[in-house]
Amino acid sequence: MLKFNDFGRVEELATPFWYYDMDVFRKTVKLAASLSERYGIGAHYALKANVEPRLVSYIASKGFGADCVSGNEVKYAVESGFARSSIVFAGVGKSDKEISDALDLGIGCFNVESLMEMQVIDALAASKGVRANVSLRINPNIDAHTHRYVTTGLYENKFGISRHEFEAAIDILKGSKVLDFKGLHFHIGSQITDVESVYSLECERAAEIVEWFEAHGMDVGSIDLGGGLGVDYDEPDENPVPDFEKWFSIIDRKLRRRPEQSVSIEPGRSMVAQCGSLITRVLFVKSGETKTFLIMDAGMNDLIRPALYGAYHKIENLSAYYVSKSSSDEMKNIEATTSESVGSSAKFSSAETSESEDLTRHHQMPGRSWRAGEPCGDGKPVGKSSSDDRPGPGICESKYVEDAKAARSVRVWDRVPMKNMGRDRPLEKGVQGGLRLYDVVGPVCESSDVWGEGRELPYSKRGDILAIRSTGAYGSVMSSRYNLRDLAPAVFSDDMKLK
Repeated sequence: MLKFNDFGRVEELATPFWYYDMDVFRKTVKLAASLSERYGIGAHYALKANVEPRLVSYIASKGFGADCVSGNEVKYAVESGFARSSIVFAGVGKSDKEISDALDLGIGCFNVESLMEMQVIDALAASKGVRANVSLRINPNIDAHTHRYVTTGLYENKFGISRHEFEAAIDILKGSKVLDFKGLHFHIGSQITDVESVYSLECERAAEIVEWFEAHGMDVGSIDLGGGLGVDYDEPDENPVPDFEKWFSIIDRKLRRRPEQSVSIEPGRSMVAQCGSLITRVLFVKSGETKTFLIMDAGMNDLIRPALYGAYHKIENLSAYYVSKSSSDEMKNIEATTSESVGSSAKFSSAETSESEDLTRHHQMPGRSWRAGEPCGDGKPVGKSSSDDRPGPGICESKYVEDAKAARSVRVWDRVPMKNMGRDRPLEKGVQGGLRLYDVVGPVCESSDVWGEGRELPYSKRGDILAIRSTGAYGSVMSSRYNLRDLAPAVFSDDMKLK
């Protein structure tokens, strides 16, 4: 269960929002940084996973390089504090402007994905009178045993240079006066959980290809093995930090290389996925002919992974857990106090207590924004909501969503005090342990806007707050304003502790 010291604080925030557990985040980043230093394997953070300024700047401060796949990511990496020499620019479709801007910035290396791209970089660098470092991204034809949409190392995929083009690539490099060949780059897929076999095969195949290039007169100074380490979406609390040790140790043991050759990887998802959760509130409970739906205020515009990939995310009813826990603790205190004053005969029976509660109360949903002028996650004052004249929620703006700034003000619901809201949720007939099956869905006008079908959850009702876990990677960065819905803001655990 997602941990909060004061769940009442969470209830006061407008939903949906992205919640980042900074303790988990820092622990993850520090472990990856220490292993990188211990094994002598460089690491470039894949910005496409998450670009929240607070997260990215912290990663940069720990000595990571940056793996970028667009011109704006390259610029953002520079502005976030990554050393320019540590920035690598991959991506199968770099525009001329993106290449030109990257040359002007003096980035570390272009990971070239096609012969034509290499020719364009050559021409643009020559026209500017500058040199360009390039590595060749190789398609090694390895099955990463992951979802087909995130498999990138097979011949049928659009990424990288295939074997039949190797000699032509060498001819272009040898004929260029401005291209400096640095090495080879590989990336075979994402969310790889079969770590031992997949990465062992990648190391073996990479060594063979390196040997081929060196046999043909090319000095391969660097070997970039890409990213892809998977995370535990089923049980994020049991495995909050991915097994970086296994990943680094496999590369160290399996990759044949010369002592002077540098080796690097590109962690993205593994760095940020488990620290993030999408916090959302039940708008309505709807009984269909064959299913019961929990209709949430977060939709596929916020988190598209389930709709796009059929991705699984664990869903937790925080209200059912924290309110019930609070009620249980409160009842224990009442019983203890009563016992001290009038004796054990005055203790409450659980049956009498449950009968005294109104378990079917309909209510307006709670929700209250931070007040105007209070600091949000990035330390800036909070402005007014664009939806009405009430204060908006804490907003942490990313530089590259300037056109959506106004959308980050989320309309809030008036809070109606309900001391016993959600207490002693009833056990329904035929449902063991008070659990029942729900289809958890979003409000977007698409049938694919589904968080999970047939999810077993505690008895849930309007106003309950749910957490969709492991959303720190490929969550907010892939969000949109589809249906003209607002973009969800970010809330950080550090800020929750300070208030």
